[in-house]
Amino acid sequence: MKAMLGALFRPNPRREAVDAAYGAIVARAREPWFYGEGGVPDTLEGRFELLALHAFLVLHRLRREPGAAQRFAQELFDTMFADLDRSLREMGVGDLGIGRRVKALAAKFYGRIVAYESGLADPPLLAEALRRILYGPAAPSDAQLAALTHYVPRQVTALAALPLASLLAGEVRFAPLEEGS
Repeated sequence: MKAMLGALFRPNPRREAVDAAYGAIVARAREPWFYGEGGVPDTLEGRFELLALHAFLVLHRLRREPGAAQRFAQELFDTMFADLDRSLREMGVGDLGIGRRVKALAAKFYGRIVAYESGLADPPLLAEALRRILYGPAAPSDAQLAALTHYVPRQVTALAALPLASLLAGEVRFAPLEEGS
């Protein structure tokens, strides 16, 4: 019995690593630069879109690796949507509406993955995807859109340079966020 209880309360290194990776994604998505100089609307939608963009960047990196990286990517995805579920509940969305809203967010996320993957191969497509997705009805300046269009491939490069073992340990390090990113 004591061994069973010990196993329940023993730290789970993989869970801690996934939580650390997700924490890094959330922290980057909340950087004030995006909502100020970057011009992304500081709304619930804008915040979801930045979270989705940064989750995509990390998942894009993990997707290129076999085995443990795939399991880690799935746990990261599950953690993100569990957090979104919790956030919706905290905002007062009723239990009956939660599942429907989370499914809708997941569908949006999958659409973002397709758009960003296509955009990584074609910078004008990336610029259009970012304008449509991140900014929605807001009209970013040419400089704001150019900064975000430059930002995404810089992050892909930075994440590609991270050793897989570091990522699987939860050490997500994005490239520095510079003005004019």
